[in-house]
Amino acid sequence: MSYTRYERARILGARSLQLAQGAPAFVDTEEGDAPLEISKRELREGKLPITVR
Repeated sequence: MSYTRYERARILGARSLQLAQGAPAFVDTEEGDAPLEISKRELREGKLPITVR
């Protein structure tokens, strides 16, 4: 599914905040990966269980 840029920004922002607060990542990460980069990778690989209505 393709998202509008606003939906994408909201998804990435919310997920980045979760990761910054200690939520486990759904993709393999390396030491020093920023939460935003991890959330972008999760979205790109389709690993986020998010539904937009």
